[in-house]
Amino acid sequence: MIEPTPLPCPDPNMVVLVANRGEIARRVMRTCAAWNVDSVAVYADPDAHAAHVADATRSERIGPAALAESYLSIDALLDAASRSNATHVHPGYGFLSERTEFADAVTNAGLTWVGPSPASVASMGSKIEARNVAVSAGVPVIPGYNESQDPVDLARAADEIGYPILVKASAGGGGKGIRIAHSPDDFDQALNDAKSESLRSFGNDDVIVERYITRPRHIEVQIVADTHGNVIDLGTRECSVQRRYQKVLEEAPAPNLDIEVETAMRTAAVSLAAAIGYDSVGTVEFIVDAATNEFFFLEMNTRIQVEHTVTEQVTGVDLIAVQIAVASGEPLTLSATAFDDARAATPLHAIEARITAEDAWAGHLPQTGTVTELVVPELDHLRWDAAIVSGSEITPHYDSMIGKLIVTAPDRVTALDRLGEALVTLSIDGVTTNVDFHRWLIAQPPVRAGQVTTRFLDESPAPTTSPFASPSVSPWHSRTGQRLTPHRSELAFDSVSRDDRWHGAARSGDAGTHVAAPFPGLITEILVEAGDEVAAGQTLCTIEAMKMLHPIVAPGPTTISSVDVSVGDQVESNDTLITFTPQESS
Repeated sequence: MIEPTPLPCPDPNMVVLVANRGEIARRVMRTCAAWNVDSVAVYADPDAHAAHVADATRSERIGPAALAESYLSIDALLDAASRSNATHVHPGYGFLSERTEFADAVTNAGLTWVGPSPASVASMGSKIEARNVAVSAGVPVIPGYNESQDPVDLARAADEIGYPILVKASAGGGGKGIRIAHSPDDFDQALNDAKSESLRSFGNDDVIVERYITRPRHIEVQIVADTHGNVIDLGTRECSVQRRYQKVLEEAPAPNLDIEVETAMRTAAVSLAAAIGYDSVGTVEFIVDAATNEFFFLEMNTRIQVEHTVTEQVTGVDLIAVQIAVASGEPLTLSATAFDDARAATPLHAIEARITAEDAWAGHLPQTGTVTELVVPELDHLRWDAAIVSGSEITPHYDSMIGKLIVTAPDRVTALDRLGEALVTLSIDGVTTNVDFHRWLIAQPPVRAGQVTTRFLDESPAPTTSPFASPSVSPWHSRTGQRLTPHRSELAFDSVSRDDRWHGAARSGDAGTHVAAPFPGLITEILVEAGDEVAAGQTLCTIEAMKMLHPIVAPGPTTISSVDVSVGDQVESNDTLITFTPQESS
């Protein structure tokens, strides 16, 4: 396995508590182990036997499965830090990593926060504020409007910007609170949906209205800065292969990017970081319009990224070590020029595939279960950052990430070939995964050519059955009732098979049919009540499972008999959600 080389340890007596779980917790602990310093794992009850707990020097229980009582509980995390005599707190990504109140609480407790100053986090935490900072720093932004939240003002701005337009949440990320309006007729619905989802997800319904770029590439610049005023970048990444705004495949450096555009983006990223006094590892994200070659600031992630690995592979820099060293007050000893010179002398290309517990051929349906066997090919050019080992349990309580398969090569074509070989030989038994989906993905001509936009998987959706021999079969394939597609869930009667879809009239004998949860999850939204008559395609409720929202929609006209769950309910597989009576066809 290829591993980046850590910087010299800033303090051999440090004790690093990792306020996270899964593969990123294990990743931080590997740097601690390389330094021979103690690491502390935290765990909620479902993670008591997780791999990250075994990797740490010691571990601390922080609560039950519910996130609010464990991984999102600042008090529980600080109590664990106190019990373990931690000196540093590394937040990983997700969870509390970009919450200023957590950063403040850590520093107020006398601990070292491994991340940027709370002021930097706050300035980039709101997309509206981040946009304003970018404008002040001279960084190009997408034409848009955020001066008012009055629906009339927002609609007027949309008309002036020109359709299609994007309505997106100011707070948060992960693709939540984003809607597209293709015409004025679509605007009110897009605005209401974006604000509703944003309020539910982030507790804030402020939005930005901006031009929708129809051929967008998602390009990132890795930033590294210290507390002494030094700011550099470590090049670009391409993250355009996405599904429902979630990244699927990442690589470094970004391919087929004009040198003038690359240079300007990297300069803009450094300028933005300097403007806010940034002092850690971070990522500035841009949209590049493939039609015009213009680039625009999207957002800044004030934390380590999932895809930091590909930058580590092409630079040889341990970004976790840099984070911890900078947080400990060490000045940067890195040079962007030196890395550019090294890249020119010895080019490298790295690609990462996100391996998840999902059935890609059934609409990326989340999967749970026990990993009975894990076999990772032993190749010099391969890196495997994983949340699991043989015997690990994949639960419904957290996201579906299993691991990240990263390959490195002298050039992009060889990297793609090596990734294909690694995917064929990677074996994960006991749980359905998206490994074969990645095999299909990297064989697609636009991916091979490095000519994709973020709309690629919408325009070239994956097949509904595996194109490879002897595909693993999910238990879901034999179920009847509700099933999911990449864009929505389709509700069918319990008596209807998976391949016999109901598109209209109810059938005799179906009165009183109910829909059952296909997997454990959290009810986040209910849009109907008893007595409602609903049309085909109308959303009935939404389930959140493994950090993804799954809307349940009616495939035909029906009358709701009863709603058997409430918002906030944690449901198990086969729990009844809604009982309904099909309408007779006319």
